[in-house]
Amino acid sequence: MSNDSDLISLYSSRILGLAADMPHTDRLASPQATVKKRAPLCGSTVTIDLDIENGRVSAYAQDVKACALGQAAAAVVGQAILGRTPDEVRRARDELAAMLKSDGPVPAAPFDGLEVLLPAKDYKNRHASIMLTLDAAVAAIDEIQTRHTA
Repeated sequence: MSNDSDLISLYSSRILGLAADMPHTDRLASPQATVKKRAPLCGSTVTIDLDIENGRVSAYAQDVKACALGQAAAAVVGQAILGRTPDEVRRARDELAAMLKSDGPVPAAPFDGLEVLLPAKDYKNRHASIMLTLDAAVAAIDEIQTRHTA
């Protein structure tokens, strides 16, 4: 079991800085998809607005109500997601989950800023909050793609 000093070090100045500088917080006027996800254990929520044009994320917004770790993850995703293909976003989600749960490597660029969350792998109760933004982004992408193939 981790002690209090481990938890304090988890909330590094870099994580707190990311959490304080969240990009894309203004909602989109008429997004192709809006998805809200909630982490049941901690109550964190993320709402994502997303558009895809020419096979890439062309517009993105996020409303994040989460701990500093969830906010930091959302900040990194917000900085990296525009211009990414659906497969790149899915890969980032899968790589982040592997990094946290099974000692996988840090997600590939441009999502490599998620490395800042590597110390959180020992705090399983924080994983859901960290995963929320990419889980919601993938759900929004799936919704858009399903609608266009139906």
